[in-house]
Amino acid sequence: MNAPLDLAEAQARLLALVEPLPIEQVAVAEALGRYLAAPLLAARTQPACDLSAMDGYAVAATDLAGPWQIIGESAAGHPFDGAISPGTAVRISTGALLPAGAGAVIVQEDIARANDRIALSGSGPAAPGAHIRRLGSDFAEGAELLPTGTAITPAVLALALASGHAQLPVRRVPRITVIDCGDELTVDPGACALHQIPASNGAMLAAMLAGLPCIVTRIGPVPDQAAALRAALDQSAAADLIVTSGGASVGDHDIVRPVLADWGAALEFWRVAIKPGKPLLIARRGAQLVLGLPGNPVSSHVTAFLFLLPLVRALLGAAAPLPRPLRTVLALPLTAGGGRREFLRAHWDGESVTPATVQDSGGLAALARANALIDRAAGAIATPANGAVSIYLLQNGGIA
Repeated sequence: MNAPLDLAEAQARLLALVEPLPIEQVAVAEALGRYLAAPLLAARTQPACDLSAMDGYAVAATDLAGPWQIIGESAAGHPFDGAISPGTAVRISTGALLPAGAGAVIVQEDIARANDRIALSGSGPAAPGAHIRRLGSDFAEGAELLPTGTAITPAVLALALASGHAQLPVRRVPRITVIDCGDELTVDPGACALHQIPASNGAMLAAMLAGLPCIVTRIGPVPDQAAALRAALDQSAAADLIVTSGGASVGDHDIVRPVLADWGAALEFWRVAIKPGKPLLIARRGAQLVLGLPGNPVSSHVTAFLFLLPLVRALLGAAAPLPRPLRTVLALPLTAGGGRREFLRAHWDGESVTPATVQDSGGLAALARANALIDRAAGAIATPANGAVSIYLLQNGGIA
């Protein structure tokens, strides 16, 4: 039996299997949460001309001392169509076009006004060009604004529109089937026999995926019977990704691996040297990927965080699909670690991180109270309070 893979190697092998989904064009407003499938190039220049950066008065560059006669107004969307000469000024609003002949803007707080005459009451502009947003100071037509694989955030939506785009190229939304496996699972959480537990993993995994653009179909609970699992796989034939929860270990009733083999899926790798979550598998049938997660709820959550969410981001074309670690300090000491890389449920308060008291792979209460995972290397030595550790924030899948 092959030894479990190191986490970094397992993640690299997983991502190497991913072919980003086909490209489609969508309206900018509908692209939130997806990833650019091509570089974002500016289709226009911003600003398209010199603009005022402040509310005040536009004057000639050679006439910064005044006084001045007001000859008009330039407001956003309503430019002044004349020209400024020494001794004259134009009332101007933030974002308004700079009139011809203007070379500086004096902020209104530095001006005393009497009818149509103004004079300095403050220090005024230090030099020509004050308070002017120059042509192209944000971006110029043809410039690459963002690279392929950038996450499309609200700010990116605004940039895309401002740079002249009504649509953006993105990857098609993945179709994902989540299959709950196990004879012990019941769909009615209020009516469990002693030998049963509520089926919670499928709902949890679907909720974790809700933060990404994807179409999720849930199947199950599926009993530990080869025919039942084969039928669920057949039902998932149109999915880009099939996610199973449970049945991927080595017990007498863990049937996922043999059923996948019978179904025609080739096992890419199985078992990762992490705790919780060792019995994880990756298989492939044609372009279709199968991710087999452990059945214990905490193991399922942790492996979904480390493998499922990055896999979906990669299908969507993310340039950096893996979660990002953060360095912080411990609020409480930790004893020496074990033989596997371990992810401890914890709570981070913005300054330090406190590990949960219960770290059992079935401990949902501790997981629900956690907002972070402490990443401990295999064989980690005891770490005192205020000792440095790496953590992953669970919010937004560890990306933000």
